[in-house]
Amino acid sequence: MRILFYVLLLAAVFNAAASDLYSEINRLRAGEGDCAVLENLPPLKPQAALERVARDLSQGNNLQQSLKAAGYRATRSRALSILGNGVGARAAGLLAKQSYCQQLQDAAMTEIGIYLDARQVWIVMAAPFAPSVGLSGPAAGQRVLDLVNHARAAPRHCGNRLFNAARPLRWNDALAEASRLHAEDMARNNYFSHGGRDGSNPAQRVERAGYRYRATGENIAGGKQMKAEDAVAGWIKSPGHCANLMNPAFTEMGAAFAIDPRSEMGVYWTQVFGMPR
Repeated sequence: MRILFYVLLLAAVFNAAASDLYSEINRLRAGEGDCAVLENLPPLKPQAALERVARDLSQGNNLQQSLKAAGYRATRSRALSILGNGVGARAAGLLAKQSYCQQLQDAAMTEIGIYLDARQVWIVMAAPFAPSVGLSGPAAGQRVLDLVNHARAAPRHCGNRLFNAARPLRWNDALAEASRLHAEDMARNNYFSHGGRDGSNPAQRVERAGYRYRATGENIAGGKQMKAEDAVAGWIKSPGHCANLMNPAFTEMGAAFAIDPRSEMGVYWTQVFGMPR
């Protein structure tokens, strides 16, 4: 019974020390204490999953494997440790040294997890995967339209094929709806393909949206193409997508994006072209 009480008491002591350490790290990021700062950084948010990662690192595990095992998806991550007898009690003072200040003041990091005991301190900082386009749906669609029409205004090679300048495209709500539905389906179901999960092809999806066409085509993008500018730049570099973009037969287009942080790519874009009957 005494041993169990001692273990519980020791755990409570280390939990309190870890809580104090969170506060101390955020003080150092804010320019307080002995760490000189160029800017006062926002506080790091304690994250239970990162605490599990820090504990796993204390047992000799790998950072990336530990993040995956904890179900934490990071765009950036780093870990630092202090090892030696009695470091748990001295961690706050040790972290204020210049060798640790620079690591603690990484502005890209937003979340933190700490594990400590009498002989070691492990700190894991990370920026969670949080895909963002930075624009509303209508604004992003308009931005894609503007960028595409700017690209169509000049002659362009798409692979080995030369296209003359083409007339600007008009926005079409039905094509935008077809774009939105396919982007959302890809994001929600974590796939990337012109073929829908229901077996549909781009032309069938255009018809479902109520658009009667003489010609139609589709571009998709995702992953690193978080912004409208990135998506259009990627399409221009791809011969097949570029050919769609420059095709003089097309007179209208719609575009949309969808986001799901649980998916592999995070952000999915669809652009649909058409020439009506």
